[in-house]
Amino acid sequence: MKKITEQNEMNALLQSSGIQMWPQEKIEQFRATLLSWYDIEKRALPWRINNDPYRIWVSEIMLQQTRVDTVIPYYLNFMKQFPTIKELSEANEDKLLKAWEGLGYYSRVRNMQKAAQQIMVNYDGEMPRDPKEIIKLSGIGPYTAGAIASMAFDLPEPAVDGNVMRVLSRLFEIDADIAKPASRKIFEAVMREIIDPYKPGDFNQAFMDLGSSICTPKNYHPELSPIKEFNASYINETWINYPVKSKKKKAVPVYYNGFLIENEKGEFLLEKRPKEGLLANMWIFPLLEEKKFEQEKHQQIEAYDLEDKEQAKKQRLMDLQTKLIETYQVRPTLMKKPFAEVTHIFSHLKWTILAYYGKLFSDEIVLPESCSWIHPEDFEKYTFPGPQTKLWQSYLLYKNKK
Repeated sequence: MKKITEQNEMNALLQSSGIQMWPQEKIEQFRATLLSWYDIEKRALPWRINNDPYRIWVSEIMLQQTRVDTVIPYYLNFMKQFPTIKELSEANEDKLLKAWEGLGYYSRVRNMQKAAQQIMVNYDGEMPRDPKEIIKLSGIGPYTAGAIASMAFDLPEPAVDGNVMRVLSRLFEIDADIAKPASRKIFEAVMREIIDPYKPGDFNQAFMDLGSSICTPKNYHPELSPIKEFNASYINETWINYPVKSKKKKAVPVYYNGFLIENEKGEFLLEKRPKEGLLANMWIFPLLEEKKFEQEKHQQIEAYDLEDKEQAKKQRLMDLQTKLIETYQVRPTLMKKPFAEVTHIFSHLKWTILAYYGKLFSDEIVLPESCSWIHPEDFEKYTFPGPQTKLWQSYLLYKNKK
């Protein structure tokens, strides 16, 4: 009775969305065509060597918003360090974050560890087979749950990501906005109708490969697609209209002064971020936030008369030193102007950092508990987020030009 109700709800959703499903014969032809193409063209990827749910899980989390060729070396290194769910659950956080360094979105790997701990406690160390149990794990949503269930356990569960929604939009001329979370249910309903019940994992991966190789966001050539005879937008020459996607909100700008402060031993001052929030528990050069108009005022100094310019620069440096003393208990000799401007975009924020170099000649300093002097030779032992890496690379370029 429950299955009948769910099917009726799915049919109603498809009808209300104006989607005309194919007859069963056409669905079976489509499955055969797509899977035949996949058997020949599927990519040889390290997580596809078997159907181990742990390998599939790790790869799918890494692949979110990251290119396959970027993920492969990270994946191989991660699996070498944490080859089992048990070892992931027991991993030292610093080691875990270091293995993830460069992929961004560090909450994902933290959630993976939480989920591994849940699996050890609640499922005897084995990934649950039931999709309703998989989705209860920390950091696992409908897409990842569908990927694991279909690829590891051969369950006919859809794994709907951006690639799949793009292919389906063009295949059925679906007008639902793929940027809206509510639209996912429409695409999942379509996939449940057409997914191959015998090879659901291959079917989902075929859609992913098709979306990343032929049915791409740009430079799309539908005439090259193995499923062009089923593609309504190709037949009707409307593919340019699909998928429908509203623009994301612009990232909120945030402005900082960043300080690369070096002591007489060649060590640099680094600060460990708080346990909660953005870039939690990672290390970065000291940052002082400021308002946009203060940065604009700094940039306008160059237009002042020589005497006023020098006075304005001197006053700005004094103000920055005062803030450094208040925040970090250090008073370095700062260069007169920043050596670089660094930007870094998060999903919701855009950081702009004016980078200053400073030299400290005194050893009689008691640093805040969150700060340490660290030599560049030891940087590899610490987890650095994107902004930190960009600041250091900018400094090395500046240093080499001197």
